[in-house]
Amino acid sequence: MPGERAKQRLIVVSNRLPYVFKRGENGRWLTERGAGGLVSALLPVLRDRGGSWIGWPGTADGSSDLEAAVTAAGGEVGFALKAVTLDAREVHEFYHGFANEIIWPLFHDLQSLCNFEPAYWRTYKEVTRKFAEAVLAVSGGDDFIWVHDYHLMNVAAELRALGYRSRIGFFLHIPFPSPDIFFNLPWRSALLHALSQYDLVGFQTLRDRRNFIQCLRSVMEEVAIQGKGQVVSLTVNGRTVRVGNFPISIDYDAFVRQAGTDEVAQRAQELHRLLPRRNLILGVDRLDYTKGIPLRLLAFKAALERYPELRERISLIQVVVPSRVDIPQYHDLKMKIEQLVGEINGGFVRPGGWVPVWYEYGSLRRKDLLAYYRAADIALITPLKDGMNLVAKEYCACSIEEECVLILSEFAGAAAQLQNGALLVNPYDIEGVADMLHRAFTMSDEERRARMRRMRRSIRETDIFWWVDSFLRAAIAKDLSAFPQPADHATEAVPDYVPI
Repeated sequence: MPGERAKQRLIVVSNRLPYVFKRGENGRWLTERGAGGLVSALLPVLRDRGGSWIGWPGTADGSSDLEAAVTAAGGEVGFALKAVTLDAREVHEFYHGFANEIIWPLFHDLQSLCNFEPAYWRTYKEVTRKFAEAVLAVSGGDDFIWVHDYHLMNVAAELRALGYRSRIGFFLHIPFPSPDIFFNLPWRSALLHALSQYDLVGFQTLRDRRNFIQCLRSVMEEVAIQGKGQVVSLTVNGRTVRVGNFPISIDYDAFVRQAGTDEVAQRAQELHRLLPRRNLILGVDRLDYTKGIPLRLLAFKAALERYPELRERISLIQVVVPSRVDIPQYHDLKMKIEQLVGEINGGFVRPGGWVPVWYEYGSLRRKDLLAYYRAADIALITPLKDGMNLVAKEYCACSIEEECVLILSEFAGAAAQLQNGALLVNPYDIEGVADMLHRAFTMSDEERRARMRRMRRSIRETDIFWWVDSFLRAAIAKDLSAFPQPADHATEAVPDYVPI
C-alpha cells in the first residue's frame, strides 16, 4: 500500500475490545488479552499505523475506574482502546436480543429460532449510535474505519447520519443468508440500506457476497455491478459500494511452530498411549446449536453400527467449549449432548478398555488444544452452517506429519477453500457422515498426505495477514482489476462450492 494512505490511521470497531475486563477479589480490574487470530493480526497493524480499537469491555459495570483500566490496557499494547459502555438493558436487548436471538439464528438459516421482538431493533439502533459517537470522538477526517461483524451492521448508517463522510469498511464474519431467508427479517430494508452506507463490505465466501447482492437487487430500486473479480463495485441508488469476498484465516506459521514443540508432541503421544491402537477422531466446538454436535454424535453411532470393524479401533474425542450457559436453549443443548454421549458409551463400551466417546466440557489451554490437533488422525467438523470455521484450518496447520483426514461440512465457509483436500459431507445426512468416517479410516497414507498437503499449502498462502492486507488494499485501491478472483487458494479453482 504505497503512498501516504498506507500510513493513515486505522480505527477498528468490534463488539468486544481485544481485552477482557473482570473485577478481581480485591475490587481492582483484571485484564486479559483476548484470544483469536483477529486480535493477533490487527495488533501490529494498529501499532504501525496508529489508531484505536473501539468496543464493549464485556461488562455492564459502568464504574468510573473502568475507563482508567481500559486506558492502561491500551498503553500496554501500544495504541488507544476506547470502551463503549452498555447498561444491563442494552446488553440484554442489543447483544442477547437483536444480535443473538435474531441475526445469529437468521443468518445461519435457522429462522424458526428467531425472536423478532420490536424493542430489540430499537435498542440495536441506540447502541450502534453509541458506537458511532465513539468513532467520532477519536477519529480524524482521513482515518479508515473498519467495523466488524453482525453486532454492528448499522454503525455506518449512524455515522453518515452524524455527518461522517470518510471511508468506512465492514466485514461480516458469519454467513449472509439467501433472500428467501433474509426477507423474514422485519427490518430487512433498513438493514440493507445501512450496509450500503459502507464503502467496502467484505464477506467470507463468494456465496455470501452473491446472497447480499441478490437481496440488494430485490429491495433497492437501482443496483448496477461493475467488475467480476474478488472485489466488485456496486452502484446502489446512486452510491458506490465495493463488495468483496475475503476468506478469513489463521496465523499459519504460529500454529505450525507451536504445534512442533517438544511439549505439544509429548502431550500428543500421551493421548495415543492412553488410547492405543486406534484412530482418534476429534471434534472441537463452542456450545452452539449451529455446530451440529448432536447430529455428529448420531453419525458416529451409525458408523459403529454400520461398520462393526470400526469398534475398538476408533474413538471420538468431543470437546465442547462453554458458551451462553445462562440461556435455557443452550443448557438444553448441553443436556442433549451429554445424553447422547451416555447412550453411545453405554451401548458400545467394552470391559477393561475401549470407550467410544471421550467427552470434555470446558475451555482448553492452547497447548492442550494443539496436542489434540496433533494427536487426531481424523477431524470431524460438521457445523450446520458456519461463516468460515477456523478450527478446520487450525487442525490442518497442526497436522505436521500430514497423515490426517479432515471431514468437513459442506455448509462451512471453509469448504469453498478446502474442498480439494477435505472429505465434504452434509451434516444432516447421518448415514452419509457415517460412511465418510469409514472412508477416512480406510484411506491410504498416500492419499491422506496428498489431500492434507493441498489444504496446508492453501492455508499457508492465504493466512490471517493475507486477509488483513487484502481487505485494506481493496479499501484504498483505485483500480479493482488488481483483485482478480484467486484461482488456487482463496476460493479454489471454481467460483464457489455448491453442494450436489
